[in-house]
Amino acid sequence: MSDENQQEEEWLDRRRRMIEYQIRPRGVRDQRVLEAMMTVPRERFIPPSLQEEAYEDRALPIRHGQTISQPFIVAYMTERLAPMPNDRVLEIG
Repeated sequence: MSDENQQEEEWLDRRRRMIEYQIRPRGVRDQRVLEAMMTVPRERFIPPSLQEEAYEDRALPIRHGQTISQPFIVAYMTERLAPMPNDRVLEIG
């Protein structure tokens, strides 16, 4: 397995653990939301120096004094929106 493939497998494992230990235990059950959380690579939306913390249960600083919300909050807000299958969600601020 190449280093790149191995790294991607590690990110996938972190996403699985995030869902299993942070999101599902707090009541998020919408399968579409869980699939989206499993698919979106959070590590690509934060500075490289913080990528190892991408799936921790806390907000992380990004740029210009802003933060990326903790994973549970993103999942909870998205589930509460009750998006339809063809909808897209963009969280800002």
